[in-house]
Amino acid sequence: MKLFLGLFLCAFSVCCSSATFSGSRRSILREVNDKDQTGVDHDYAVELNATNFDSVLKDTPATFAVVEFFAHWCPACRNYKPHYEKVARLFNGADAVHPGIILLTRVDCALKINTKLCDKFSVGHYPMLFWGAPPKFVGGSWEPKQEKSDIHVIDDARTADRLLNWINKQTSSSFGLDDQKFQNEQLSSNVSDPEQIARAIYDVEEATSIAFDIILEHKMIKPETRAPLIKFLQLLTAHHPSRRCRKGAGELLVSFDDLYPTDFSSSQKQDDDKSQVTNFQICGKEVPRGYWMFCRGSKNETRGFSCGLWVLLHSLSVRIEDGESQFTFNAICDFVHNFFVCEECRQHFYKMCSSVSSPFNKARDFALWLWSSHNKVNERLSKEEASLGTGDPKFPKTIWPPKQLCSSCYLGHDQKSNKIEWNQDEVYKALRNYYGTTLVSLYKEKGIVGNEGTEGAALEDLIVASNAIVVPVGAALAIAVASCAFGALACYWRSQQKSRKYFHHLHSLKNI
Repeated sequence: MKLFLGLFLCAFSVCCSSATFSGSRRSILREVNDKDQTGVDHDYAVELNATNFDSVLKDTPATFAVVEFFAHWCPACRNYKPHYEKVARLFNGADAVHPGIILLTRVDCALKINTKLCDKFSVGHYPMLFWGAPPKFVGGSWEPKQEKSDIHVIDDARTADRLLNWINKQTSSSFGLDDQKFQNEQLSSNVSDPEQIARAIYDVEEATSIAFDIILEHKMIKPETRAPLIKFLQLLTAHHPSRRCRKGAGELLVSFDDLYPTDFSSSQKQDDDKSQVTNFQICGKEVPRGYWMFCRGSKNETRGFSCGLWVLLHSLSVRIEDGESQFTFNAICDFVHNFFVCEECRQHFYKMCSSVSSPFNKARDFALWLWSSHNKVNERLSKEEASLGTGDPKFPKTIWPPKQLCSSCYLGHDQKSNKIEWNQDEVYKALRNYYGTTLVSLYKEKGIVGNEGTEGAALEDLIVASNAIVVPVGAALAIAVASCAFGALACYWRSQQKSRKYFHHLHSLKNI
Protein backbone atom coordinates (compact mmCIF):
# COMPACT_ATOMS: atom_id res chain seq x y z
CA MET A 1 0.00 0.00 0.00
CA LYS A 2 1.37 3.35 -1.06
CA LEU A 3 0.66 6.92 -0.07
CA PHE A 4 2.43 10.23 0.07
CA LEU A 5 0.49 11.35 3.15
CA GLY A 6 3.09 10.44 5.76
CA LEU A 7 5.74 12.60 4.13
CA PHE A 8 3.77 15.74 3.46
CA LEU A 9 2.28 15.81 6.93
CA CYS A 10 5.77 15.84 8.34
CA ALA A 11 6.57 18.99 6.41
CA PHE A 12 3.95 20.98 8.23
CA SER A 13 5.88 20.82 11.47
CA VAL A 14 8.03 23.62 10.04
CA CYS A 15 5.10 25.98 10.32
CA CYS A 16 2.75 24.22 12.76
CA SER A 17 3.76 23.29 16.29
CA SER A 18 1.94 20.84 18.54
CA ALA A 19 0.58 23.85 20.39
CA THR A 20 -1.32 24.70 17.25
CA PHE A 21 -3.41 21.59 17.56
CA SER A 22 -3.96 21.76 21.29
CA GLY A 23 -5.61 25.14 20.86
CA SER A 24 -8.98 25.97 19.44
CA ARG A 25 -10.04 26.01 15.80
CA ARG A 26 -8.90 29.61 15.66
CA SER A 27 -5.33 28.34 15.22
CA ILE A 28 -5.34 28.48 11.42
CA LEU A 29 -8.29 30.76 10.77
CA ARG A 30 -7.74 34.14 9.19
CA GLU A 31 -9.41 37.27 10.44
CA VAL A 32 -11.78 39.04 8.14
CA ASN A 33 -11.52 42.75 7.62
CA ASP A 34 -14.97 44.12 8.39
CA LYS A 35 -14.18 47.65 7.35
CA ASP A 36 -16.54 47.49 4.38
CA GLN A 37 -19.36 46.18 6.58
CA THR A 38 -19.49 49.33 8.69
CA GLY A 39 -21.13 51.38 5.98
CA VAL A 40 -18.09 53.63 5.66
CA ASP A 41 -17.19 54.44 2.06
CA HIS A 42 -13.99 52.68 1.06
CA ASP A 43 -11.32 53.81 -1.36
CA TYR A 44 -10.84 51.85 -4.55
CA ALA A 45 -7.11 52.50 -4.85
CA VAL A 46 -5.01 50.06 -2.83
CA GLU A 47 -2.95 51.62 -0.04
CA LEU A 48 0.60 50.30 -0.06
CA ASN A 49 3.53 50.78 2.30
CA ALA A 50 7.05 49.45 2.66
CA THR A 51 5.85 46.25 4.34
CA ASN A 52 3.38 45.11 1.68
CA PHE A 53 4.57 46.90 -1.48
CA ASP A 54 6.42 43.94 -2.98
CA SER A 55 3.97 41.24 -1.90
CA VAL A 56 0.85 42.98 -3.24
CA LEU A 57 2.43 43.80 -6.58
CA LYS A 58 3.87 40.32 -6.85
CA ASP A 59 0.56 38.57 -6.21
CA THR A 60 -1.83 40.74 -8.23
CA PRO A 61 -3.44 39.15 -11.30
CA ALA A 62 -3.36 42.54 -13.06
CA THR A 63 -1.27 42.94 -16.20
CA PHE A 64 -0.33 46.56 -15.39
CA ALA A 65 -0.04 48.69 -12.28
CA VAL A 66 -0.19 52.39 -11.48
CA VAL A 67 1.58 53.55 -8.33
CA GLU A 68 0.81 57.03 -7.02
CA PHE A 69 3.34 58.49 -4.59
CA PHE A 70 1.72 61.27 -2.53
CA ALA A 71 1.77 62.98 0.86
CA HIS A 72 -1.36 63.14 2.99
CA TRP A 73 -0.62 66.75 4.02
CA CYS A 74 -0.36 67.89 0.39
CA PRO A 75 -3.45 69.96 -0.71
CA ALA A 76 -2.85 69.09 -4.38
CA CYS A 77 -2.82 65.38 -3.48
CA ARG A 78 -6.12 65.68 -1.60
CA ASN A 79 -7.65 67.46 -4.58
CA TYR A 80 -6.32 64.84 -6.98
CA LYS A 81 -7.65 61.88 -5.00
CA PRO A 82 -11.25 62.04 -6.39
CA HIS A 83 -9.85 61.94 -9.92
CA TYR A 84 -7.64 58.96 -9.13
CA GLU A 85 -10.53 57.16 -7.43
CA LYS A 86 -12.76 57.58 -10.50
CA VAL A 87 -10.25 55.61 -12.52
CA ALA A 88 -9.54 53.11 -9.74
CA ARG A 89 -13.27 52.31 -9.60
CA LEU A 90 -13.02 50.86 -13.10
CA PHE A 91 -10.20 48.44 -12.36
CA ASN A 92 -9.88 47.65 -8.65
CA GLY A 93 -11.75 45.25 -6.39
CA ALA A 94 -14.55 42.72 -6.64
CA ASP A 95 -16.96 45.30 -8.08
CA ALA A 96 -14.55 46.53 -10.73
CA VAL A 97 -15.96 47.23 -14.18
CA HIS A 98 -12.83 45.87 -15.89
CA PRO A 99 -11.15 43.62 -13.27
CA GLY A 100 -7.75 42.03 -13.48
CA ILE A 101 -6.28 44.42 -16.05
CA ILE A 102 -4.76 47.33 -14.09
CA LEU A 103 -4.12 47.72 -10.36
CA LEU A 104 -4.17 51.30 -9.09
CA THR A 105 -2.25 51.82 -5.86
CA ARG A 106 -0.91 54.65 -3.72
CA VAL A 107 1.97 55.15 -1.29
CA ASP A 108 2.01 57.90 1.34
CA CYS A 109 5.54 59.31 1.34
CA ALA A 110 4.78 61.43 4.41
CA LEU A 111 4.89 58.29 6.56
CA LYS A 112 8.36 57.49 7.89
CA ILE A 113 7.92 53.80 7.10
CA ASN A 114 7.84 54.69 3.39
CA THR A 115 10.81 57.07 3.26
CA LYS A 116 13.27 54.57 1.75
CA LEU A 117 10.64 53.25 -0.65
CA CYS A 118 9.90 56.74 -1.99
CA ASP A 119 13.62 57.43 -2.27
CA LYS A 120 14.09 54.29 -4.38
CA PHE A 121 11.70 55.76 -6.95
CA SER A 122 13.27 59.24 -6.77
CA VAL A 123 9.98 60.89 -5.85
CA GLY A 124 10.61 64.61 -6.32
CA HIS A 125 7.09 66.04 -6.24
CA TYR A 126 3.56 65.09 -5.20
CA PRO A 127 1.58 63.46 -6.59
CA MET A 128 3.88 61.43 -8.81
CA LEU A 129 2.50 58.49 -10.82
CA PHE A 130 4.36 55.49 -12.25
CA TRP A 131 3.26 52.83 -14.74
CA GLY A 132 4.58 49.34 -15.39
CA ALA A 133 4.04 45.61 -15.13
CA PRO A 134 3.52 44.76 -11.43
CA PRO A 135 6.56 42.43 -11.15
CA LYS A 136 8.81 45.26 -12.39
CA PHE A 137 7.99 47.25 -9.26
CA VAL A 138 8.97 44.37 -6.96
CA GLY A 139 12.41 45.20 -5.63
CA GLY A 140 12.58 47.84 -8.34
CA SER A 141 13.60 51.48 -8.51
CA TRP A 142 13.52 54.46 -10.87
CA GLU A 143 16.04 57.16 -11.70
CA PRO A 144 15.21 60.37 -13.63
CA LYS A 145 18.18 60.02 -15.99
CA GLN A 146 17.68 56.32 -16.57
CA GLU A 147 17.66 55.75 -20.34
CA LYS A 148 15.86 52.41 -20.42
CA SER A 149 13.39 51.39 -17.76
CA ASP A 150 10.40 49.06 -17.52
CA ILE A 151 8.80 51.61 -15.17
CA HIS A 152 7.51 54.85 -16.69
CA VAL A 153 6.38 58.16 -15.22
CA ILE A 154 2.83 59.11 -16.18
CA ASP A 155 3.32 62.70 -17.31
CA ASP A 156 -0.25 63.60 -18.24
CA ALA A 157 -2.67 62.54 -15.51
CA ARG A 158 -3.89 65.76 -13.90
CA THR A 159 -7.56 64.74 -14.23
CA ALA A 160 -9.41 61.42 -14.36
CA ASP A 161 -10.07 61.90 -18.09
CA ARG A 162 -6.43 62.58 -18.87
CA LEU A 163 -5.21 59.65 -16.76
CA LEU A 164 -7.64 57.27 -18.46
CA ASN A 165 -6.69 58.60 -21.89
CA TRP A 166 -3.04 57.96 -21.07
CA ILE A 167 -3.91 54.39 -20.00
CA ASN A 168 -5.95 53.82 -23.17
CA LYS A 169 -2.99 54.82 -25.32
CA GLN A 170 -0.68 52.46 -23.45
CA THR A 171 -3.07 49.51 -23.68
CA SER A 172 -4.67 50.29 -27.07
CA SER A 173 -8.03 50.33 -25.30
CA SER A 174 -11.11 52.51 -25.20
CA PHE A 175 -12.10 52.47 -21.54
CA GLY A 176 -14.50 55.18 -20.43
CA LEU A 177 -15.19 56.71 -17.02
CA ASP A 178 -18.89 55.91 -17.41
CA ASP A 179 -18.36 52.23 -18.26
CA GLN A 180 -20.56 49.83 -16.34
CA LYS A 181 -20.09 46.12 -15.69
CA PHE A 182 -20.20 43.95 -18.82
CA GLN A 183 -20.24 47.03 -21.05
CA ASN A 184 -17.37 47.96 -23.35
CA GLU A 185 -15.82 44.58 -22.54
CA GLN A 186 -12.51 43.78 -24.21
CA LEU A 187 -12.35 40.05 -23.63
CA SER A 188 -9.73 37.99 -25.43
CA SER A 189 -10.81 34.87 -27.26
CA ASN A 190 -9.64 31.74 -25.49
CA VAL A 191 -9.47 29.99 -28.86
CA SER A 192 -7.35 32.46 -30.78
CA ASP A 193 -4.88 33.04 -27.93
CA PRO A 194 -3.90 29.79 -26.17
CA GLU A 195 -1.62 31.68 -23.79
CA GLN A 196 -4.76 33.08 -22.12
CA ILE A 197 -4.99 29.86 -20.10
CA ALA A 198 -2.07 31.17 -18.04
CA ARG A 199 -4.45 33.72 -16.54
CA ALA A 200 -6.72 30.87 -15.44
CA ILE A 201 -4.37 30.09 -12.53
CA TYR A 202 -6.17 32.87 -10.68
CA ASP A 203 -9.54 31.37 -11.63
CA VAL A 204 -8.47 27.97 -10.29
CA GLU A 205 -7.75 29.66 -6.95
CA GLU A 206 -11.09 31.49 -7.12
CA ALA A 207 -13.03 28.30 -7.90
CA THR A 208 -11.28 26.36 -5.13
CA SER A 209 -12.10 29.05 -2.59
CA ILE A 210 -15.72 29.37 -3.70
CA ALA A 211 -16.20 25.58 -3.69
CA PHE A 212 -15.21 25.40 -0.02
CA ASP A 213 -17.29 28.46 0.81
CA ILE A 214 -20.30 26.68 -0.69
CA ILE A 215 -19.57 23.56 1.37
CA LEU A 216 -19.64 25.61 4.57
CA GLU A 217 -22.55 27.82 3.57
CA HIS A 218 -24.73 24.79 2.77
CA LYS A 219 -23.55 22.86 5.87
CA MET A 220 -22.42 19.94 3.75
CA ILE A 221 -19.81 18.49 6.13
CA LYS A 222 -21.56 15.45 7.60
CA PRO A 223 -20.42 12.05 8.87
CA GLU A 224 -21.04 10.50 5.45
CA THR A 225 -19.22 13.29 3.55
CA ARG A 226 -16.11 13.60 5.73
CA ALA A 227 -14.13 10.87 3.95
CA PRO A 228 -14.83 12.20 0.40
CA LEU A 229 -13.80 15.68 1.50
CA ILE A 230 -10.59 14.41 3.08
CA LYS A 231 -9.70 12.48 -0.09
CA PHE A 232 -10.20 15.59 -2.20
CA LEU A 233 -8.10 17.65 0.21
CA GLN A 234 -5.32 15.08 -0.08
CA LEU A 235 -5.46 15.43 -3.85
CA LEU A 236 -5.35 19.24 -3.66
CA THR A 237 -2.46 19.19 -1.20
CA ALA A 238 -0.34 17.14 -3.59
CA HIS A 239 -1.40 18.41 -6.99
CA HIS A 240 -3.20 21.76 -6.93
CA PRO A 241 -1.45 24.00 -9.48
CA SER A 242 -1.33 26.91 -7.00
CA ARG A 243 1.24 26.71 -4.20
CA ARG A 244 -0.87 28.74 -1.78
CA CYS A 245 -3.90 26.49 -2.38
CA ARG A 246 -1.72 23.42 -1.79
CA LYS A 247 -0.54 24.97 1.44
CA GLY A 248 -4.05 25.93 2.55
CA ALA A 249 -5.45 22.49 1.70
CA GLY A 250 -2.64 20.88 3.66
CA GLU A 251 -3.27 23.08 6.70
CA LEU A 252 -6.95 22.23 6.56
CA LEU A 253 -6.18 18.52 6.23
CA VAL A 254 -3.77 18.47 9.16
CA SER A 255 -6.24 20.28 11.44
CA PHE A 256 -9.39 18.68 10.06
CA ASP A 257 -10.46 17.03 13.31
CA ASP A 258 -9.90 20.24 15.26
CA LEU A 259 -11.79 22.34 12.76
CA TYR A 260 -14.57 19.87 12.02
CA PRO A 261 -15.07 17.45 14.92
CA THR A 262 -17.53 14.59 14.59
CA ASP A 263 -20.35 16.67 16.12
CA PHE A 264 -19.77 19.53 13.69
CA SER A 265 -22.45 18.18 11.37
CA SER A 266 -25.29 19.24 13.68
CA SER A 267 -27.01 22.42 12.52
CA GLN A 268 -26.69 24.08 15.90
CA LYS A 269 -22.98 23.31 16.09
CA GLN A 270 -22.38 24.69 12.59
CA ASP A 271 -24.33 27.83 13.42
CA ASP A 272 -22.32 28.33 16.63
CA ASP A 273 -18.99 27.87 14.83
CA LYS A 274 -19.93 29.72 11.64
CA SER A 275 -18.12 32.92 12.57
CA GLN A 276 -14.89 30.97 13.09
CA VAL A 277 -14.94 28.30 10.41
CA THR A 278 -16.19 30.38 7.51
CA ASN A 279 -13.26 32.75 7.97
CA PHE A 280 -10.82 30.11 6.77
CA GLN A 281 -9.53 30.98 3.30
CA ILE A 282 -8.06 27.91 1.65
CA CYS A 283 -6.08 29.80 -1.00
CA GLY A 284 -4.96 32.72 1.15
CA LYS A 285 -6.37 35.95 2.48
CA GLU A 286 -6.64 37.61 -0.95
CA VAL A 287 -8.90 34.88 -2.38
CA PRO A 288 -11.68 34.93 -3.40
CA ARG A 289 -11.03 38.17 -5.25
CA GLY A 290 -14.60 38.48 -6.52
CA TYR A 291 -13.86 38.37 -10.25
CA TRP A 292 -12.66 36.05 -12.98
CA MET A 293 -9.80 36.32 -15.46
CA PHE A 294 -9.71 33.59 -18.13
CA CYS A 295 -13.20 32.43 -17.07
CA ARG A 296 -14.84 35.85 -17.22
CA GLY A 297 -17.95 35.78 -19.38
CA SER A 298 -19.54 38.56 -21.39
CA LYS A 299 -22.58 38.30 -19.11
CA ASN A 300 -22.75 38.09 -15.33
CA GLU A 301 -24.41 34.67 -15.28
CA THR A 302 -22.12 32.89 -17.75
CA ARG A 303 -18.85 31.00 -17.27
CA GLY A 304 -17.19 31.92 -13.95
CA PHE A 305 -17.32 29.20 -11.28
CA SER A 306 -18.13 26.23 -13.52
CA CYS A 307 -15.32 27.21 -15.91
CA GLY A 308 -12.84 27.60 -13.04
CA LEU A 309 -13.83 24.23 -11.57
CA TRP A 310 -13.33 22.45 -14.90
CA VAL A 311 -9.88 24.03 -15.29
CA LEU A 312 -9.02 22.81 -11.78
CA LEU A 313 -10.12 19.23 -12.55
CA HIS A 314 -8.17 19.15 -15.83
CA SER A 315 -5.08 20.57 -14.14
CA LEU A 316 -5.27 17.83 -11.50
CA SER A 317 -5.65 15.16 -14.18
CA VAL A 318 -2.39 16.07 -15.93
CA ARG A 319 -0.33 16.47 -12.75
CA ILE A 320 -0.82 13.03 -11.25
CA GLU A 321 1.24 9.89 -11.82
CA ASP A 322 0.04 6.49 -12.96
CA GLY A 323 -0.29 5.06 -9.45
CA GLU A 324 -2.62 7.90 -8.45
CA SER A 325 -5.06 7.72 -11.37
CA GLN A 326 -7.79 5.59 -9.76
CA PHE A 327 -7.59 7.49 -6.47
CA THR A 328 -7.92 10.78 -8.38
CA PHE A 329 -10.90 9.45 -10.33
CA ASN A 330 -12.62 8.40 -7.09
CA ALA A 331 -11.75 11.64 -5.28
CA ILE A 332 -13.10 13.86 -8.06
CA CYS A 333 -16.26 11.80 -8.68
CA ASP A 334 -17.05 11.63 -4.97
CA PHE A 335 -16.39 15.33 -4.51
CA VAL A 336 -18.76 16.30 -7.32
CA HIS A 337 -21.37 13.80 -6.12
CA ASN A 338 -21.33 15.06 -2.54
CA PHE A 339 -20.54 18.77 -2.85
CA PHE A 340 -21.65 20.15 -6.23
CA VAL A 341 -24.95 21.95 -5.62
CA CYS A 342 -26.19 22.12 -9.23
CA GLU A 343 -28.37 19.02 -9.08
CA GLU A 344 -28.72 18.25 -12.80
CA CYS A 345 -25.00 18.78 -13.44
CA ARG A 346 -24.12 16.68 -10.40
CA GLN A 347 -26.28 13.77 -11.51
CA HIS A 348 -25.05 13.96 -15.10
CA PHE A 349 -21.39 13.95 -14.03
CA TYR A 350 -21.85 11.10 -11.55
CA LYS A 351 -23.67 9.08 -14.21
CA MET A 352 -20.55 9.37 -16.36
CA CYS A 353 -18.44 8.29 -13.37
CA SER A 354 -20.69 5.28 -12.74
CA SER A 355 -20.40 4.16 -16.36
CA VAL A 356 -16.67 3.46 -15.93
CA SER A 357 -16.38 -0.32 -15.62
CA SER A 358 -12.66 -0.89 -15.04
CA PRO A 359 -10.14 0.96 -12.85
CA PHE A 360 -7.67 3.45 -14.29
CA ASN A 361 -4.08 2.26 -14.24
CA LYS A 362 -2.56 5.10 -16.23
CA ALA A 363 -2.73 8.85 -15.64
CA ARG A 364 -3.09 9.27 -19.40
CA ASP A 365 -6.27 7.20 -19.46
CA PHE A 366 -7.88 9.21 -16.68
CA ALA A 367 -6.93 12.57 -18.25
CA LEU A 368 -8.44 11.45 -21.56
CA TRP A 369 -11.60 10.19 -19.84
CA LEU A 370 -12.08 13.57 -18.14
CA TRP A 371 -11.41 15.36 -21.44
CA SER A 372 -13.96 13.18 -23.25
CA SER A 373 -16.50 13.68 -20.45
CA HIS A 374 -16.10 17.45 -20.61
CA ASN A 375 -16.69 17.41 -24.35
CA LYS A 376 -19.86 15.38 -23.80
CA VAL A 377 -21.05 17.97 -21.28
CA ASN A 378 -20.28 20.82 -23.68
CA GLU A 379 -22.07 19.03 -26.51
CA ARG A 380 -25.19 18.57 -24.38
CA LEU A 381 -25.17 22.11 -22.99
CA SER A 382 -24.51 23.74 -26.37
CA LYS A 383 -27.75 22.26 -27.72
CA GLU A 384 -29.73 23.36 -24.66
CA GLU A 385 -28.25 26.87 -24.67
CA ALA A 386 -28.87 27.25 -28.42
CA SER A 387 -32.55 26.35 -28.04
CA LEU A 388 -33.07 28.56 -24.97
CA GLY A 389 -30.73 31.44 -25.85
CA THR A 390 -28.96 31.20 -22.49
CA GLY A 391 -25.38 30.76 -23.70
CA ASP A 392 -22.58 33.27 -23.79
CA PRO A 393 -22.46 34.69 -27.35
CA LYS A 394 -18.74 35.45 -27.07
CA PHE A 395 -17.86 32.06 -25.55
CA PRO A 396 -20.15 29.37 -27.00
CA LYS A 397 -19.70 25.81 -25.80
CA THR A 398 -17.38 24.00 -28.21
CA ILE A 399 -15.49 20.74 -28.57
CA TRP A 400 -11.95 20.96 -27.18
CA PRO A 401 -9.32 21.28 -28.46
CA PRO A 402 -10.30 23.35 -31.51
CA LYS A 403 -8.09 23.03 -34.57
CA GLN A 404 -6.57 26.44 -33.85
CA LEU A 405 -5.01 24.96 -30.72
CA CYS A 406 -4.14 21.48 -31.94
CA SER A 407 -4.51 20.61 -35.61
CA SER A 408 -2.50 17.41 -35.08
CA CYS A 409 -5.17 16.20 -32.65
CA TYR A 410 -7.59 15.68 -35.55
CA LEU A 411 -7.38 12.54 -37.71
CA GLY A 412 -10.67 12.93 -39.49
CA HIS A 413 -14.36 13.77 -39.27
CA ASP A 414 -17.20 11.37 -40.08
CA GLN A 415 -19.83 13.52 -41.78
CA LYS A 416 -22.64 10.98 -41.35
CA SER A 417 -22.24 10.49 -37.61
CA ASN A 418 -20.72 13.95 -37.08
CA LYS A 419 -18.04 12.30 -34.98
CA ILE A 420 -14.42 13.43 -34.80
CA GLU A 421 -11.65 10.85 -35.04
CA TRP A 422 -9.01 11.91 -32.53
CA ASN A 423 -5.31 11.29 -32.26
CA GLN A 424 -5.40 10.63 -28.53
CA ASP A 425 -1.63 10.76 -28.10
CA GLU A 426 -1.67 14.30 -29.47
CA VAL A 427 -4.72 15.19 -27.37
CA TYR A 428 -2.97 14.03 -24.20
CA LYS A 429 0.12 16.00 -25.16
CA ALA A 430 -2.08 19.08 -25.70
CA LEU A 431 -3.81 18.56 -22.35
CA ARG A 432 -0.49 18.34 -20.50
CA ASN A 433 0.85 21.45 -22.18
CA TYR A 434 -2.35 23.51 -21.86
CA TYR A 435 -3.50 22.58 -18.34
CA GLY A 436 -0.04 21.75 -17.05
CA THR A 437 2.89 23.78 -18.32
CA THR A 438 1.08 26.82 -19.73
CA LEU A 439 -1.42 27.11 -16.86
CA VAL A 440 1.31 27.70 -14.29
CA SER A 441 3.63 29.70 -16.57
CA LEU A 442 2.42 33.08 -15.29
CA TYR A 443 3.02 32.10 -11.67
CA LYS A 444 6.46 30.79 -12.52
CA GLU A 445 7.34 34.12 -14.15
CA LYS A 446 6.26 35.90 -10.98
CA GLY A 447 7.97 33.36 -8.73
CA ILE A 448 4.73 32.48 -6.94
CA VAL A 449 4.90 28.77 -7.69
CA GLY A 450 8.25 28.42 -5.96
CA ASN A 451 9.17 28.68 -2.30
CA GLU A 452 8.49 31.76 -0.26
CA GLY A 453 10.80 31.54 2.72
CA THR A 454 11.18 28.76 5.24
CA GLU A 455 7.48 28.41 5.91
CA GLY A 456 6.80 26.70 2.60
CA ALA A 457 10.26 25.34 1.84
CA ALA A 458 9.96 21.90 3.41
CA LEU A 459 6.46 21.38 2.06
CA GLU A 460 7.49 22.43 -1.43
CA ASP A 461 10.44 20.02 -1.37
CA LEU A 462 8.27 17.08 -0.32
CA ILE A 463 5.13 17.86 -2.32
CA VAL A 464 6.04 18.81 -5.85
CA ALA A 465 2.68 19.11 -7.57
CA SER A 466 3.88 17.73 -10.89
CA ASN A 467 5.73 14.80 -9.31
CA ALA A 468 4.28 13.77 -5.95
CA ILE A 469 6.36 11.47 -3.77
CA VAL A 470 4.79 8.03 -3.42
CA VAL A 471 6.33 5.65 -0.85
CA PRO A 472 5.17 2.62 1.12
CA VAL A 473 3.39 3.44 4.36
CA GLY A 474 6.01 1.81 6.53
CA ALA A 475 8.82 3.70 4.87
CA ALA A 476 6.95 6.97 5.15
CA LEU A 477 6.35 6.51 8.86
CA ALA A 478 9.91 5.36 9.45
CA ILE A 479 11.27 8.46 7.74
CA ALA A 480 8.86 10.64 9.66
CA VAL A 481 9.67 9.22 13.07
CA ALA A 482 13.41 9.15 12.37
CA SER A 483 13.39 12.84 11.58
CA CYS A 484 13.87 14.81 14.79
CA ALA A 485 12.41 17.88 13.10
CA PHE A 486 9.20 16.18 12.07
CA GLY A 487 8.85 13.37 14.60
CA ALA A 488 6.50 15.12 17.02
CA LEU A 489 3.95 16.01 14.39
CA ALA A 490 4.12 12.56 12.82
CA CYS A 491 3.40 10.93 16.17
CA TYR A 492 0.53 13.30 16.77
CA TRP A 493 -0.95 12.61 13.35
CA ARG A 494 -0.65 8.85 13.85
CA SER A 495 -2.47 9.07 17.20
CA GLN A 496 -5.17 11.23 15.64
CA GLN A 497 -5.62 8.77 12.77
CA LYS A 498 -6.53 6.01 15.24
CA SER A 499 -9.50 7.99 16.52
CA ARG A 500 -10.94 8.72 13.09
CA LYS A 501 -13.79 6.67 11.71
CA TYR A 502 -12.11 6.52 8.33
CA PHE A 503 -8.82 5.24 9.74
CA HIS A 504 -9.86 1.67 9.01
CA HIS A 505 -10.53 2.57 5.38
CA LEU A 506 -7.00 3.57 4.51
CA HIS A 507 -7.03 0.94 1.77
CA SER A 508 -8.88 3.56 -0.29
CA LEU A 509 -5.65 5.55 -0.34
CA LYS A 510 -3.63 2.78 -1.96
CA ASN A 511 -3.06 4.66 -5.19
CA ILE A 512 -1.88 7.99 -3.84
